[in-house]
Amino acid sequence: MSRISNKFNQLKREGRKALVTFITAGDPDLPFTERIVPEIAAAGADIIELGVPFSDPMADGPTIQLSSERSLASGTDLASILAAVKNIRKGCDVPILLMGYYNPVFVFGLERFCREASAAGVDGVLLVDLPPEEADELVRCARRSSIDFIPLLTPTSDSSRFAKVKKIGSGFIYYVSVAGVTGARSTVAADIGGMVEMIRATASLPVAVGFGISTPEQAFEVSKLADGVVVGSALVKLFEQFEGEELARKVTEAVRSLKAGIEQVATAN
Repeated sequence: MSRISNKFNQLKREGRKALVTFITAGDPDLPFTERIVPEIAAAGADIIELGVPFSDPMADGPTIQLSSERSLASGTDLASILAAVKNIRKGCDVPILLMGYYNPVFVFGLERFCREASAAGVDGVLLVDLPPEEADELVRCARRSSIDFIPLLTPTSDSSRFAKVKKIGSGFIYYVSVAGVTGARSTVAADIGGMVEMIRATASLPVAVGFGISTPEQAFEVSKLADGVVVGSALVKLFEQFEGEELARKVTEAVRSLKAGIEQVATAN
């Protein structure tokens, strides 16, 4: 069983929900990524998504697009991200998944990517522009290397997509709560609960909800409905506003605050 599955199982036994945080690997550079991941984990992140920067991030809003640009400008590529994860694993056991686009993985080579990612300590992969119907080859490679393939579902997903996700997904299902690109929003979607229940009726995997969640209050509301909450743009925005020690402090403070919001669910239970 993977670190991701183990974490969700542990939290379920404790009556708690997962905080999944996203940052872009290599923003502002990879040494900072290696430093901040253990600090984010210590602050309360249960699972960490490391974004793989890409020159055409079509699913991302301005905040994460700029983050990708900063990362690419610092020389980040897929090979160097895997090396960074390997360094992180010397002292940190938090579940890590790589999130990004299919092109860098395809160019790297699917078999090679899965083999080297597993050896580095990567637990899962999520590619936002790879439809489940076209993911079979990557899924086979991932399973051989004991890497979870994290599928996406959206408000427009139909029953055939649900069935395919049930067949190929592992770790958890990422439910994109709103149509459109990534970015913080003032309110969360009203139909999250109904969609999460539909997903659970089809697949047995935990469901984490992301896109548009930025405050502890929003995280609390969503965590009452789902097994996990994904926060990205609200954290990535800090990388645009601060640097150095102040950046590290702001990011860890934000993670602690988000985790405190989610933990209200466990307290209520």
